[in-house]
Amino acid sequence: MRKINNKNKRKLRNRKRLKDININRFRVTVSKSLKNLSAQIIDDKQKKTLVSASSVEKEIKDKKVKKIEKSSLIGEILAKRAKEKNISEVYFDRGQYKYHGRLKIFAETLRKNGLKF
Repeated sequence: MRKINNKNKRKLRNRKRLKDININRFRVTVSKSLKNLSAQIIDDKQKKTLVSASSVEKEIKDKKVKKIEKSSLIGEILAKRAKEKNISEVYFDRGQYKYHGRLKIFAETLRKNGLKF
């Protein structure tokens, strides 16, 4: 029970800090499980998801790759879809997760493919 509370506290603390720097930018959120990773670009003003990518999608699921490689593939796909919608500047909301491992690889891949945050 205590572990869940600490994760929620971390999530709220991160979101509070990010709201201060949210100046006409979209939010990249990430959710992960033991096997899968999904990410979305959200417009907080209209409260709509603009772009999303997930490891559950058919094109990624067919490839038999490891979890870290999946996160880099998802980063490439999300960046490509964001470029199609003319999204270049975002801010990264890691939520309750630490910036480590799969999340770090995902964020670095987004940066390599042209998203600025």
